[in-house]
Amino acid sequence: MSHIKWTCHTFEQLSKEDLYLILMERVNVFVVEQTCPYPEIDHRDQEALHLIAKENGVIVAYCRIFQNGIMYKEASIGRVLVTQAGRKKGYGKLLLIKALEKLSELGETTVKIQAQAYLKSFYESFGFKAVSDVYDEDGIPHLDMVKTER
Repeated sequence: MSHIKWTCHTFEQLSKEDLYLILMERVNVFVVEQTCPYPEIDHRDQEALHLIAKENGVIVAYCRIFQNGIMYKEASIGRVLVTQAGRKKGYGKLLLIKALEKLSELGETTVKIQAQAYLKSFYESFGFKAVSDVYDEDGIPHLDMVKTER
């Protein structure tokens, strides 16, 4: 039976090892798997909270969380990923639930994301609504989505 450990850290709180593993997994998923060469390191990590799920010490899910006014006027979640080792286990849903809980704890009521278009229905299941048409971002169809607490 595997054990999932969830942590959420500021950039300063991340260990060098965790930062290295996060960047490695982001490159593996967003650059290598999706064959999308783009500048993955974007000078935003320092402003983010980093939500990490590890299974038996290995990263299986990750995202960045931003309070309002950093990426957008709304709070936001980005770099959402589930590694190959963590797929088909429900970790994507758990990751999003935990990210939204963290933003709620921080008093955030509106969340904006830049979603890959093929994940539209996944995000809609959490209450996100499309607020843009589909557009190209680094060769991958995306759309902007917003969730507002009621």
